[in-house]
Amino acid sequence: MNNQSLMTFVPLILLIFIMYFLLIRPQKKREKQVTAMRNAIKVGDDIITIGGICGKVVKTKDESLVIQVGADKTKFEVMRWSISKVVNANPAKNTAKSTDDMKDDVPKKALPKKLKKTESPSDEITEVEVEAEIAEEKDFK
Repeated sequence: MNNQSLMTFVPLILLIFIMYFLLIRPQKKREKQVTAMRNAIKVGDDIITIGGICGKVVKTKDESLVIQVGADKTKFEVMRWSISKVVNANPAKNTAKSTDDMKDDVPKKALPKKLKKTESPSDEITEVEVEAEIAEEKDFK
């Protein structure tokens, strides 16, 4: 009877393991990423709050941030947990990295050397010769 009672609990234990690996573990991993993102916010970062307010971080505190919003540069304080997304962190580093990457990706082409312009009377075409060529083309058609 011991084996039979053990066999009734196997599906339940299996279901708990499946729930852990499919639901609980990914949620905890995502929560750690969000916490790390919120802790890495510094002055100058553009952010979006959970409520949809876009602003620029002016001052950081332990549990809150002072952000600047709008054309009139209104400042107000929000809690760190209310930050949904950092729009651009360190824009100077991102642009420097992208230009360096672009320089490496583009192969250097050998440019042709400029030819010296020679001025000789035989190279010059006179108006009479041009008119003669035009007349020949008309006769040919």
